[in-house]
Parts: sequence; C-alpha cells; structure tokens
Amino acid sequence: MSAPHPHVDDLLRPLAPQVVGVLTRRFGDFDAAEDAVQEALLDALAQWPAEGVPHNPKGWLVQVAHRRMIEQVRGEQARRRREELVAARAPADHRTSPAADLAHEADGDDTLVMLFLSCHPALTPASAIALTLRAVGGLTTAEIGKAFMVPEATMAQRISRAKQRIRASGVPFRMPEQEERAARLASVLHVLYLIFNEGYAASGGLGLHRVELSREAIRLARTLHRLLRGSPHGDCEAAGLLALMLLTDARRPARTGPGGVPVPLAEQDRGLWDREAIAEGTALLTAALRRGAAGPYQIQAAIAAVHDEAATAEETDWPQILALYGLLERMSPNPMVSLNRAVAAAMVHGPAAGLALLEPLAGGPLAGHHRLHAARAHLLEMAGDLTAAVEDYRAAAGLTASLPERGYLAARAARLGVSGAGTPGGRGRSPRT
Repeated sequence: MSAPHPHVDDLLRPLAPQVVGVLTRRFGDFDAAEDAVQEALLDALAQWPAEGVPHNPKGWLVQVAHRRMIEQVRGEQARRRREELVAARAPADHRTSPAADLAHEADGDDTLVMLFLSCHPALTPASAIALTLRAVGGLTTAEIGKAFMVPEATMAQRISRAKQRIRASGVPFRMPEQEERAARLASVLHVLYLIFNEGYAASGGLGLHRVELSREAIRLARTLHRLLRGSPHGDCEAAGLLALMLLTDARRPARTGPGGVPVPLAEQDRGLWDREAIAEGTALLTAALRRGAAGPYQIQAAIAAVHDEAATAEETDWPQILALYGLLERMSPNPMVSLNRAVAAAMVHGPAAGLALLEPLAGGPLAGHHRLHAARAHLLEMAGDLTAAVEDYRAAAGLTASLPERGYLAARAARLGVSGAGTPGGRGRSPRT
C-alpha cells in the first residue's frame, strides 16, 4: 500500500475511536469492533486519496466497518447469539432500519470512552500504550511496532492480550461511574504522558526523537482536554499535561545538532524554540492553576515554563525550579523527580549539595540507570573531580540503548579524559535537554 495521504491520515485519526465506539455499542465486542475499524481505515487510506474524501467520512467508515463486523459475526459459531444481542440493544424505532440506526449512532463521539477503555488500570503500561495508539490513535499495528522497535507480530500479540484482558474484566462500554472515574483518568493521563516521553526522548534506537509519537500524544491530549473541559474530574490536570507537552516539545528543534547529536539545554539556540507552543502552553497552565489546587502535571508544566521563559541559560530561575521539584517530590514521590531535584539543588547550592542528594538513589530503583550516572558525572565535573566524572560518563554511555545519547556521553568522557577540561566548584550548567 502506498504511503498515507497527509490530509486523509489527519482526518482518519480522530474518527477512528468514534467509529470503534459505534460498533462496540451495537455488537458489544470491543475486540472485533476495533479489528473491523482498522480494516475500514486501511480501505479509506487506499481509496480516498485517489477517489476523494466522502461527503460523510465518519458515516462511510461506520458502514464499511459494520459490513466487516457482519462478515465476522456470520463466520463464527456464535452468530445467532450475537445477532440476538444486537437486536435486543437496538432502539425499537430503529430496528426496522439498520442504516438509519447506524447514521444516528455515528452522530456521537465516543473518543473519551475509548480512551478510558484503552487505558484500563488492569492493563500494564506497555499494553495500554499499544492499545491506545491503535484503538484511539488509529495507528496500524505495523506503525506501532516500528515506533517501539519490535516486530509487528510481537506488537499484535501485545495488543491482542490487552483486548483479551479487557474482555475478561467484563467492563461495559460506557464512561466509568463517578467513584472510579478519578482513578481511571489517572491511568489515561499516565499513558499519554508515557507516549509523549517515548517520542520526545526515545529509549533506544538511532534517533533522539520519535516525532510521530510525541505529536500523537499531543493530539490525544488536546482531544482529552477538549472533552473534559468544564468537568470537575481532571480538567485541570488534563490541561496541565497538555501544557507540559507543549512547553517541552517547543524545545525539540534545538535539542539536536549536526548528525543528530544531543545538545544540552544550557547550550541550545533558544531562537529555535517554538514560541507559539510556549505561549499556548503557558496560557493553558495559567488558566488551570487559577481553577484549583495544582496537580503533578501542572507542577511539571510550571518547571518547563520556568526553563522556557529564561532568555538565556544564566537567567534560569533555579531557586524556583528547586522549590517546584521539592513540591513535586512531596506530592508524587518518584526516583526521577528526586534525581532532577538533586540537579536543581546543585545549580542553587553547588555540586556537593546535589551529589549528597544523589547518593541515596544509587541503592534504589535508579541503581544501574544511565540517567543516574549521567547526572552524577555532570555534578562531579562541576565539582572538578574529572577522573570520577569520566568513569560515570562512561558507565552512563554503556547503559543507555539510545545511540545519540551513548555517543554524546562517550564523547563527553573522551573530552574530559584527554583535555582535562572542567569547571571546578561553583555553579554550572544543567545537563537537562
């Protein structure tokens, strides 16, 4: 099949979860509905660029996917039982007109329900990410497998297991009840956060970014924010997550130099930063903070905003960043937050203070993590202990699966080892990008 037409691809992605929702409501089978819609999406990608987009694209997808579902139902032993289930669920005044019934259902938007279903707490984060990208993002299994560098067959098994787990849980296709909505929303936000992080700082491979993932995470976060607007359940944190993504992704154009080599935050050309994204993210964050108590995503967005608002690295308000990391650590304890607070402490109080905060992390969940070694190497370099810094840079390089990061860290170790360059004591530059 030829490459997706950009206009058609952009149109299909937001329609995918809505069509899955229509069929899931009619047939009561999320797994089969999702498969049928994927086939309909492939048909659209093959036909629409050449034949033109239909007058009612969502209705077209619903009709095509519905035919696929009927074919699946008729090919199974449970055909009669499923047809009776569909007939029982259809409104009485529509039972004599399936086409009218479909058209009526296609008017709704089940995107939010699909997000909640795909990010079910019973799923592992990896499974929820894969299912969200396919069922809500409209990506094919091959595209998701490529993004995460696993074979298509492996990704297909992961998605299949996720759908089987949802089916076994007996969760109905509807919004969760009020008492469970907060916990389920936390899972949705976390999955979108993980998708964005993998796109912005790829955990492995040849490139520092996987732009298609970060863009898809931002698109889905926009959708979630729009659908939750005015809701007492997570509107502020959904806005905070979207703001965090925009404020962070705004720096992406300056994060790599020639050949894709990572550029530390302090050395980036801030003229390349996306000012429009920064303005939008700042406005979202400001509005969210005015509406109520800040949550973890809003605090992270505030930290990103402090970085983005500094005209130069030297003008960064590190005391404010340190205070925000302290608040975030109390609100949502996390080893990576503690690591970042240690770096911020070094920028405010000197490298010895930061190294002291890193010490307890060496025996915890970050033991053997390349980011711990990289942070410690940077602070040792600030302190003038170049021999120890070189050792940690080399250790970090050996632990990361990201080739650009590995090259940067190894080069840093080589430069220190050969030239003896460093900045003894005092304030230094943050390695964050």
